[in-house]
Amino acid sequence: SDRGFQYTHLEFKRKIDKANMTHSMSRVGRCIDNGPIESFWGTLKCEKYYLEKYETFDDLEEAIDEYIQFYNHDRYQKRLNGLSPLEYRAKAA
Repeated sequence: SDRGFQYTHLEFKRKIDKANMTHSMSRVGRCIDNGPIESFWGTLKCEKYYLEKYETFDDLEEAIDEYIQFYNHDRYQKRLNGLSPLEYRAKAA
């Protein structure tokens, strides 16, 4: 996260704990937590969002769901030795 007040507030921690989630936040000035998802959203916008017009929020939501499916299963990446992210993770395990 961006370490904003809402993410460091005790009430936010309570909600994270209640949801049985892990609160992940690196030190100030270190974007290691946020970098991967920022990269993903940038890729999604370039490869999907900017290329189409969406009439409704539901259309956009469906397009994002489809892209996430494509990205994980069918988007082969050179940096992953020509595998999709799921194939790469399965091979690593």
